[in-house]
Amino acid sequence: MSEHGEADSAGHTPRSRLYDYVDTPEPARQGAARGERGFAALLGEFRRTAVLVPVGEGDAPLTADFGGVRWIYAFSNEGALARFAVARGEGGREWVYQRWLGARLLDAAVPAVGVPCGVALDCADGDEGMVFPPVPGIVPDAVAVDIDGGTGDAR
Repeated sequence: MSEHGEADSAGHTPRSRLYDYVDTPEPARQGAARGERGFAALLGEFRRTAVLVPVGEGDAPLTADFGGVRWIYAFSNEGALARFAVARGEGGREWVYQRWLGARLLDAAVPAVGVPCGVALDCADGDEGMVFPPVPGIVPDAVAVDIDGGTGDAR
């Protein structure tokens, strides 16, 4: 019963192991570096993984424009694609898709678009989704959008 906050025989109230993480002080920069390494690992995994890319006429990837960027839709599995179709109100139609490596999307498809372009992975899955924006280190530098030192101004 001591797991629920009741005192043990010595009169101490045990803490959940989650508090070990909450109470650990961490400098902001160290946390940012950890986040960067985490994203780098996700990016590497995406680049090595075959994803589903819905296609339209001429086998062109399905895209949407948002925030001045064209986004290529990609999905980790058929369930994620189905959730996207239902969210669009198009769950009843047949969806044609191809399997592409994430690296092919970022290194070949994005540059072929001709405008700032990124990849939206599992975009109907809320926080489980991921975006790979057209910035240096994700897409080829020649097509990356350069952001001016944190001011948010695109160059």
